[in-house]
Amino acid sequence: MAAERSCCLGSFSPSAAPRTFTVVLKVECAVASSLHSRAASQLSEVKVTTLLKHRFVVRATLCLTATALLLAAGCSKATPTGAPANSPGVEVAQVEQKDVPIYSEWIGTLDGMVNADIKAQVSGYLLKQDYTEGSPVKKDQLLFEIDPRPFQAALDQALGQLAQANGQLAQAKAQLQQSEAQVALAQANQVRAQLDEDRYAPLMKQQAITQQDLDNAVQNNVAAKAQVQAAKAGVETARAQIQAASAAAQTAQAAVETARLNLGFTRLTSPIDGVAGVARQQVGALVSPNSGPVTTVSTVDPIKVYFTASESEYLNFHRRFPSEATVEAARRQLQLDLILADGTTYPHAGRVYFADRQVNQNTGAIQIAAVFPNPGNLLRPGGYAKIRGSIRTMIGALLVPQRAVTELQGSYQVAVVDAENKIDIRTVKPGDRVGATWIIEEGLKPGERVVAEGVQKVRPGMQVNPRPFAAEMKGR
Repeated sequence: MAAERSCCLGSFSPSAAPRTFTVVLKVECAVASSLHSRAASQLSEVKVTTLLKHRFVVRATLCLTATALLLAAGCSKATPTGAPANSPGVEVAQVEQKDVPIYSEWIGTLDGMVNADIKAQVSGYLLKQDYTEGSPVKKDQLLFEIDPRPFQAALDQALGQLAQANGQLAQAKAQLQQSEAQVALAQANQVRAQLDEDRYAPLMKQQAITQQDLDNAVQNNVAAKAQVQAAKAGVETARAQIQAASAAAQTAQAAVETARLNLGFTRLTSPIDGVAGVARQQVGALVSPNSGPVTTVSTVDPIKVYFTASESEYLNFHRRFPSEATVEAARRQLQLDLILADGTTYPHAGRVYFADRQVNQNTGAIQIAAVFPNPGNLLRPGGYAKIRGSIRTMIGALLVPQRAVTELQGSYQVAVVDAENKIDIRTVKPGDRVGATWIIEEGLKPGERVVAEGVQKVRPGMQVNPRPFAAEMKGR
């Protein structure tokens, strides 16, 4: 009895009461009654003649009385109706039916709307870099300068040759005028000689003049006609000289334009608004049209994303619409999300820009381009992008938590809790995953309860203690 008192005193304390209460609740009611009778018997045998024994009796009485009360309280709790005390507790979720947008995801690459390679169009040494790498630039902003001195000299030479050609042209024009004047003079002389011949012929018949005089008049007329022909030939020669001089002047003018253009090419400017990239050539480098780009400027607001979709996805998208016009309208209305490399969702939605003209025969995929607003130029060409978009809507889809579905040798199953809280293992046909849920195409009905937590503890026909599935409380 002393040993029993010692055990009791050592095991009971106010701080240990909650733990003791938890343990004794699991003791059977018969054990509680036995302990209660035993405690009463012990109290009747205690003798109060000794003060020391009385002190142990008081402590033992308190211990046994508290134990009996705790056991009685534990046994007084009623077991839930229809579920044995040893039934496992599980969390259940109702099969939810609703319209669900079906999303697809594609891996893509960011690219500029326009990517302008800045290349040297003349050969020369880079004299100066006039922009900051990676900074925004405006159209026609100066980026690089090539040493202009050789090209300035070529322009000056071309201008000199042009002036010379223009002088020769002017001289040819003057020669033409002179030749035309000579023609006029020759024609006048020939007219006078013709008049003399015409006048002398009748006089000769009248023997008023000698035959020699008539012959001289005829010869003078012939000579005058020859002079007219010679003068006209001189005019043609002068005109030919003008054409040659004019062609030379045009050639010289073209040389001037070429020299002036080459001089302008020593200033490498941006053809677009955008962001200028890293300089690929340094000051002092010899560049030429064959030396590759010195830098690249990209328009990045908006920015393009290239990704590939399967041919079946492309066809399914088009079959939803009766005409090409509705397809184009759907493309403009289809909202695309952009998942960045760090897993965050880009705050600006995008849209489909175009689809390529052909399907890749090797991969069976078609290239798609999307555009996204890019204020602040956060996105840069070459970056990683995951595109997500709703390609269709499933009407009346049945949804269950993904953790409620188990796979066994290629077969998918769920544990259904019936009205009597008994387990029924069902084989189901899952569809697409939507967030943390799974669409079930066959095997379940709306409103049925499935085990979402504790699936590993249940067996067919087992009775369980269900409670609502609280995914948000589990941090999911």
